[in-house]
Amino acid sequence: MEKSHFISSISETPIPEFEAGLDPSSEHGADLRFHGVVRDREDGRVITGIDYSAYRPMADNELQAVIDAMSGEHPDHRVAIHHRLGFVPAGEASILIRVQTAHSASAFELCREYLRRIKTSVPIWKAPIFQEIAT
Repeated sequence: MEKSHFISSISETPIPEFEAGLDPSSEHGADLRFHGVVRDREDGRVITGIDYSAYRPMADNELQAVIDAMSGEHPDHRVAIHHRLGFVPAGEASILIRVQTAHSASAFELCREYLRRIKTSVPIWKAPIFQEIAT
């Protein structure tokens, strides 16, 4: 059975490092992986990580809607997207977008557009956890 070419998941499990649900493809010469990693600062303050929450039914539907729209607009690519929920420590990935296309330029463009649409339409909220300062 062939794997889907458009995969999404939202879960509390860590981001998969390499496979991300897509097999290598000789048709797609570009295989781009974007890891959105939690920084150790938010608004200039030190944080230990970010707590991500979502209204799961809507978030799942909206993420699938982003993928459906992008696959309709750009049918000659494959994508896997994983967004993590719960506490994500600084230095770990909260999102992975893996795009496979025939050429590198389109892989970068599609990845950027996926990220833009996810940030603007998928109801996932973040709450930075600020490091306690000893007094």
